[in-house]
Amino acid sequence: MGGMTPTPPARRVLLAAPRGYCAGVDRAVIAVEKALEQYGAPIYVRHEIVHNKYVVQTLEKKGAIFVDETHEVPEGSIVMFSAHGVAPIVHEEAARRKLATIDATCPLVTKVHKEAVRFAQEDYDILLIGHEGHEEVIGTSGEAPDHIQLVDGPEDVAKVEVRDPSKVVWLSQTTLSVDETMETVDALKEKFPQLMSPPSDDICYATQNRQLAVKQMGADSDLVIVVGSRNSSNSKRLVEVAKLAGARAAYLVDFADEIEEAWLQGVSTVGVTSGASVPEVLVEGVLEWLAQRGFEDVEIVKAAEESITFSLPKELRRDLRAEAAALSEG
Repeated sequence: MGGMTPTPPARRVLLAAPRGYCAGVDRAVIAVEKALEQYGAPIYVRHEIVHNKYVVQTLEKKGAIFVDETHEVPEGSIVMFSAHGVAPIVHEEAARRKLATIDATCPLVTKVHKEAVRFAQEDYDILLIGHEGHEEVIGTSGEAPDHIQLVDGPEDVAKVEVRDPSKVVWLSQTTLSVDETMETVDALKEKFPQLMSPPSDDICYATQNRQLAVKQMGADSDLVIVVGSRNSSNSKRLVEVAKLAGARAAYLVDFADEIEEAWLQGVSTVGVTSGASVPEVLVEGVLEWLAQRGFEDVEIVKAAEESITFSLPKELRRDLRAEAAALSEG
């Protein structure tokens, strides 16, 4: 027998767990569906309920109308605030426009808002670690604009100035990279040795668990596919974490048809995960796409158990149409 060609390595998929919906997203999406069932269309939603293209399109088909600003909602209507939370001024605008509101803010975001209010009342300078322009950051900053300054990564630390270095605390957006956030915190502590930390970590359990799973999976993957939308902060972080963990390449896709065949060249192990606002049906589509190309063997990489759930917004227990009508009659 002449020169034997080496057998190509077996093709396999590593599927991260946990992945996909977190409790706050699940609650927000169900809240829109329930509101539509109970009160009928249209239900207005200020900003995307969660940062996922497919979810937004699906809810639009059912009668949800997404708007950028409160003033776009007709008086006497029902408006829902997205999972990312809103500044107090938005509640005031809604009241002025005589809107009935449903607040679908994730409870873990609300927790950060409450921390911001408390530290501002105690006259601390608050350093909010997060991404400029992200809805969650805008909402949290709006709780105490005079006390909060944004720190967008370690390179922002140099320009931070505070009134009293002994009264300074850091808080963070819930969907950041854990490692990068701690890098920023370390840089801040070097500058402000008396920097206080939040009473409990602001980065949410789901963000941390999904990153943990990707770290384990990325180290063994030639290619990582993260299912998620471009404007989803936690999904984008998963791509970064995969690369840092040792994946040769990592890409963010909304749908399976965005995957490029060329990505599979020389690849034997593909890691798959999804961001916290991504329904599992989209992951199933990616797994099918891969199976059709010989990647049928799927192994689960499990980093944590998740059992957390949140009860639905309390406003869904009331007759909001009647309240909205009464408000607009004034």
